[in-house]
Amino acid sequence: MQAVVCHGANDYRLEKIKRPVAGRHELVIKIAACGICASDCKCHSGAAMFWGGEGIPAWVKPPVVPGHEFFGYVVEAGDGAKEHFGVKLGDRIIAEQIVPCEKCRYCKSGKYWMCEVHHIFGFQREVADGGMADYMRIPPTAIVHQIPASLSLNDAAIIEPMACAIHTVNRAEIQLDDVVVIAGAGPLGLMMVQVARLKTPKKLVVIDLVPERRKAARQMGADVVINPIDEDAKAIIDLLTDGYGCDVYIETTGVPAGVTQGLQLIRKLGRFVEFSVFGKETSADWSIIGDRKELDVRGAHLGPYCYPVAINLFERGLLTSTGIVTHEFPLDDWEKAFALANSFDSIKVLLKPSAI
Repeated sequence: MQAVVCHGANDYRLEKIKRPVAGRHELVIKIAACGICASDCKCHSGAAMFWGGEGIPAWVKPPVVPGHEFFGYVVEAGDGAKEHFGVKLGDRIIAEQIVPCEKCRYCKSGKYWMCEVHHIFGFQREVADGGMADYMRIPPTAIVHQIPASLSLNDAAIIEPMACAIHTVNRAEIQLDDVVVIAGAGPLGLMMVQVARLKTPKKLVVIDLVPERRKAARQMGADVVINPIDEDAKAIIDLLTDGYGCDVYIETTGVPAGVTQGLQLIRKLGRFVEFSVFGKETSADWSIIGDRKELDVRGAHLGPYCYPVAINLFERGLLTSTGIVTHEFPLDDWEKAFALANSFDSIKVLLKPSAI
């Protein structure tokens, strides 16, 4: 089959490799679409969190097929796999990003998304090869969800990041009288806008540099959009909050300035939710978190227990991929697709095999 293969930082290649075979309790799916995530771009460009350095071991295990934002059709089921996953041939399915080990303390306590082994599709060779290929193997401990026929292909293609957006917004515990700031209106930020809008906060504010993305944020439910270059974000937030600062700040820019900006804009006792994957370390005055504001700082990782929620909200027409999925490419054009995904000229870029 054809697949994009990661051999190292800045060393991705389109290759012909062996089509996977389903073992016991395993499935093989034909990929319908696979999104390119910011983390894929940062892995491709050699970010230290993926490739290690200064005594930190590499997390990525090449050669590996990248891609964790995938869905596809069941074309092969190993011994017992249909019963194991509750699926049949031809079903349209998605597997969660992580392949839990089912043995560590986190998996055993239901916190599988923080699995100590932490095999994420698209980063670990063989155990969890990803979806930038014609076909993909789903291992026995994967968490599989069926996708109803009513969902469009593009809606189905963003179930994974939408589940992440739902988990992040849930971590913020948004209240009806909250002023909420979402920093960054990339794919995840715009999905978070859609989800946060459903929580009906007092004001929903989005900060982004790109005019087209601010416009999209407006269309998806933001009450206020801010260009941090030309506008004084703090002055605007102070005006909305009687000078106190926002109640919730969700950071999804992936750049250090998004963090320090949030510490400035958030009120005392506010809730700061960090989602981004950073390409390099950031630093901040930690006394703001403790001594000056006593902030509640929360991380958000993956989309645990949120896939069925995302699918249901798509079915009900409360979420949409319209305005988020902007470009589609065949696997042959993966280089062009990655370059576009790593720019401000796209929002969500999909890779789609030539034959579905």
